[in-house]
Amino acid sequence: MRYSFTFLCLLVCLSCQPKYDVPQTLELHNNWEFRQVGDSVWHSATVPGNVFSDLLDHQLIENPFIGNNEEKVQWVSETDWEYKTTFDVDEETLQKKHLELNFEGLDTYASVYLNDSLILKSNNAFRAFEVDVKPLLKASNELRILFEHTSKYEAAAKSKLPYELPEGNRIFTRKAQFQYGWDWGPKLNTSGIWRPIKLISWNDYRLKDLKISHGYLDDSLINLGLDFRLLKNDIWGVDRDLTFEVYVNDSLYQVSEDSFKAYRQFIPILIKNPKLWWPHNLGEQYLYDFKIVVKKDKRIYDSISVKKGLRNVELVTEKDSLGESFYFKVNGVPVYAKGANYIPQHSFQNKVTEQHYEKLLNDVVDANMNMLRVWGGGIYESDKFYELCDEKGIMVWQDFMFACAMYPGDEAFLDNVRQEAVENIKRLRKHPSIVLWCGNNENSEGWHRWGWQANRSNDEKEEIWNNYLKVFYFILPQTVSELTNVPYWESSPKYGRGNPQYKFEGDAHDWWVWHDGYPFEHFEEHVPRFMSEFGFQAFPSYEAIRFINQSDSIDIDSEGFKNHQKHHRGFQLIREYMERDFPVPNEPEDYVYMSQLVQAHGITKGIEAHRRAKPYNMGTLYWQLNDCWPAVSWSSIDHFGNWKALHYKAKRSFEDVFVSNTIEDHIIEVFAINDGVEAIESSLELEIRTFEGDSIWSISKDFKSELLSNTKAYRIDFSGTQSEFKKDKAVLITKFNGQTRCDYFVKPKDLKLAQAPIQKIVTKTKDGFLVELTSTTLQKDVFLHTDSKGHFSDNFFDLLPNEIKTIEFLTQDEEIPIIKLKSLNNFIR
Repeated sequence: MRYSFTFLCLLVCLSCQPKYDVPQTLELHNNWEFRQVGDSVWHSATVPGNVFSDLLDHQLIENPFIGNNEEKVQWVSETDWEYKTTFDVDEETLQKKHLELNFEGLDTYASVYLNDSLILKSNNAFRAFEVDVKPLLKASNELRILFEHTSKYEAAAKSKLPYELPEGNRIFTRKAQFQYGWDWGPKLNTSGIWRPIKLISWNDYRLKDLKISHGYLDDSLINLGLDFRLLKNDIWGVDRDLTFEVYVNDSLYQVSEDSFKAYRQFIPILIKNPKLWWPHNLGEQYLYDFKIVVKKDKRIYDSISVKKGLRNVELVTEKDSLGESFYFKVNGVPVYAKGANYIPQHSFQNKVTEQHYEKLLNDVVDANMNMLRVWGGGIYESDKFYELCDEKGIMVWQDFMFACAMYPGDEAFLDNVRQEAVENIKRLRKHPSIVLWCGNNENSEGWHRWGWQANRSNDEKEEIWNNYLKVFYFILPQTVSELTNVPYWESSPKYGRGNPQYKFEGDAHDWWVWHDGYPFEHFEEHVPRFMSEFGFQAFPSYEAIRFINQSDSIDIDSEGFKNHQKHHRGFQLIREYMERDFPVPNEPEDYVYMSQLVQAHGITKGIEAHRRAKPYNMGTLYWQLNDCWPAVSWSSIDHFGNWKALHYKAKRSFEDVFVSNTIEDHIIEVFAINDGVEAIESSLELEIRTFEGDSIWSISKDFKSELLSNTKAYRIDFSGTQSEFKKDKAVLITKFNGQTRCDYFVKPKDLKLAQAPIQKIVTKTKDGFLVELTSTTLQKDVFLHTDSKGHFSDNFFDLLPNEIKTIEFLTQDEEIPIIKLKSLNNFIR
């Protein structure tokens, strides 16, 4: 009887056990304070954040984005800072078998103390650190972090080398390199807790590192492997009694009860008729939800989930009669890459919200881009960035964070880099949008073409180059190969512009335009296999200029504004190129407008030359998409989210189905380009008109643009009509598939545009206002602007005579905005 009673009690106890015993997460983002080391006064702090943002919140420094204030805050980067918080842990959590602090991003040289015990010394802002704190954690706790400024560590590392490495001491510190200053950004070297800190508590089991791998995809069947780790009581292993439930899109797919002894588990599954992930211009961006639940009897111990798009990606580099190809295949389909280079959206990453990511990536899709290159001098971006790229079908060329320098090769540095690569690949490998990992930006080109080898001994050069190979030829490609099926590319570009092979192999950065002052026509005459960088500067919006100067006037001569031009020849080069092709206005407001026209004119000339060369050329990514602060820069979208002329015009030049014309002497050539997966049949019409709308010559035919094609649709010799029109008073109008484009026979500054007003009618809509425009003469590069915050659906366009152009102004303002207009016509005398 006694034994029966004991058994009954045991059953009752077991039935009372909770059904869940899953890991718990507590974010430690509250009650933070900071101070300058040695100061007695603590101030409240925001976490995640950084010391500049915290100082700004307390008005202890002036905004470094305004005027010359950047110079006034340099002391912040040369100072040590301390952060602390207190937090309580309940008794239930304290009784957990495992208590772990996760530091997802500490910038950069940080000593972490829990209850006055040193638990971590970190030296890499790109890494996460996990610390077992079970022996130290109490009911009430203090967490304190000391951040030491980077220069003391960099000086120590430099002293160990018998030579200097290019470019500066930033190379010794694993953090965002652009924070040390760039030719488009300020010198604002941050420190602080830039990503979350979490306390993870758990008992018996914890799932980690879910990787979903597959063989070649087809339309009927896919074999997947779900690869993961299960952590058990500090030992990597699995009990025989565990079961693993696999869910696909919230439906239970299978239950695995196999016995595993290895620390890493693998569950094979099959999916019939899989839906694939495609770039947005080629198909659907389907994302599967995969979930694994680990159970013992009926108790759930943990689960892990991943959103995953199924796709194959290849980087095709095959020898041919002209050199070697460079292009991407997704699911076996060649993809023409169209887009831009992306840099961090703010010097202070905590200021970038989910809304900023959403808006910017919507702007990318709206401009018909399908690829962004995440540049190697910035950061491995937040999860939100890649999630949105997955959802929107934006392919990501992902650089590792090395840019424009040679880096050390000691064992400690290499081990740090290796772990950085492992962690970031594991974090990001679930994203189908990532189609390439690239070792670095311009390091190889710099070594071979920028004079970095000058006055060095052979032994010194050999050691520096061997250290380069250790990172970019061995560590990074091996890590990529082991952890993901995404291709790896050693360095961008493959060849610098001093090597003639740049046109025939690999990717290219073309900086003859801008840095070397070559005319924009150079883009048309020298087309590479894949253009991964080319660019030209322009002034930002009036809003950005007013913010920099803290004035309503458009002053581009103030010392504060000049500080926001970080290229030493920037203003000079903008003017030189303007003088070549455009009228040069005297008024600052007009000069800003004209600078944007110059930028758009040159870069779209390059984009169209690249696209006309398809399939020899299979990608065009201009420098750069965005800004990290308000500045004169190469961006097509300024720091406040305003589109420059380039973004509007790139949108037209990136259309999937697109007609591009060349005019040379008396020959017109018309190219019909189709990057989509459907053939397009439409009337292709060409007409030469006067600026007043009189027809001089025309031709049309029915034309079929095949999918994924580039076809020369017309080659027209109009020499017989030359005497009938004046080239400086005529426009070539091309219409196809609902699109209209205008081309001219002389440079913009030589056009004899007429003077006439532009009539406008503004009406209210649900989302803003409609603006109807008409004119009796052709108006070139019409620019609408207003002080109201909003976005024009189109801008910097050509308005044909006596035709109505309707523009939508999207805004939350209810009052009718005062919309101002200007066009190139205003500057032709």
